[in-house]
Amino acid sequence: MRIIPKKGPRTAGRAGHPADGSAAGSLRTRGLRLTGPRRLVLEVVRGTEAHPTAESVHRMVRRRLPRVSLGTVYRNLRLLVAEGLVHELPGPHARFDGNLERHHHFTCTGCGRIVDVDGPLCDPPTRAVSRRVAALTGLTITDHRIEFFGRCPACRPATSRRGPDRPPRGRSRRSS
Repeated sequence: MRIIPKKGPRTAGRAGHPADGSAAGSLRTRGLRLTGPRRLVLEVVRGTEAHPTAESVHRMVRRRLPRVSLGTVYRNLRLLVAEGLVHELPGPHARFDGNLERHHHFTCTGCGRIVDVDGPLCDPPTRAVSRRVAALTGLTITDHRIEFFGRCPACRPATSRRGPDRPPRGRSRRSS
């Protein structure tokens, strides 16, 4: 599995990215210095859908820049979040997301994997909920975040993967 793209991120052309889609172009557009670690940190986060932690980003960046420190990765991640080039997902261990398009997340309570859920799948119901909350509370809703939790197919118990009419493995339907 190639994590760090060699010729530019897979995410070229996504919303919020410059026309050339490159990390260097994104950094230049924001007027940020183009340093090797900064460019690689952005490429790593944009180049994976795994929502990595800072430590994971550090491990991936070190494959190309072995002397980069964890502190450098943390500083660059904070800068990229502040500049709107990367999103930070809150939690006990912050995770980072290079997908700047509107979307929600599903977190597996078994393995901790985070999966993107396309925003338009949830938009009509979430707009209705936002309107209702605003109407009932008098609050002005400017944004919202929806997070789904459950078990991914790999973490679901074997019993939940069987059909309703199928007996457990190794047992027959007959009683002894």
